[in-house]
Amino acid sequence: MGMTFPPPHSSAQQARILMGQKENLEAELDAQFSILSANQSTMNSPLLDPEGFPRADIDVWAVRHARVRIIELRNDMTALMDQIARALEGVYDPNLSSGSSTSTVPATQQTPLAPFARVDGVAPGSPASTAGLQRDDLILKFGSLTGLTSLQPLAELVSLNENRELKVLVLRASEHLTLNFTPRKGWGGRGMLGCHIVPYSVS
Repeated sequence: MGMTFPPPHSSAQQARILMGQKENLEAELDAQFSILSANQSTMNSPLLDPEGFPRADIDVWAVRHARVRIIELRNDMTALMDQIARALEGVYDPNLSSGSSTSTVPATQQTPLAPFARVDGVAPGSPASTAGLQRDDLILKFGSLTGLTSLQPLAELVSLNENRELKVLVLRASEHLTLNFTPRKGWGGRGMLGCHIVPYSVS
């Protein structure tokens, strides 16, 4: 008999499986975009010539098929990223260690969120600055993550959500504020947020 492995019930195992699926989707997306590139086409290039006939200089069927597949893969990627975010939450949030997806504690009795990180600096013109983040803001919730003892999952979540909006709950002068972040590269500085975040403890 061959080796047997435990079923992937833990959040960590689920996260690894989902990350593998993400890599497969990215590889297929690259392949489909290569088809467009080989035909000197983009997602918006015309497929008809000025007379209204299919272009003779490209493989119209291949380009059309690649475009449809890219749209499907992008939708699959969006759904998969949500699953990865939930899996990461289960890995790093001790309150979810039981694996239950439903809370039995009434909302009015839930423990208030405690800040786990502090903003030490914000670069001008950065995604963090655009979102309204300010120095000394205390982070209560970043996307789906709360109560972190390490900022590594936060960095992972940011890297997985490039150009996708994340909601961040911060505490500023005793006021709770929800900010909308869109991590992105190429904004003119380092990182995808453009801010320096350090661990924070109430003690």
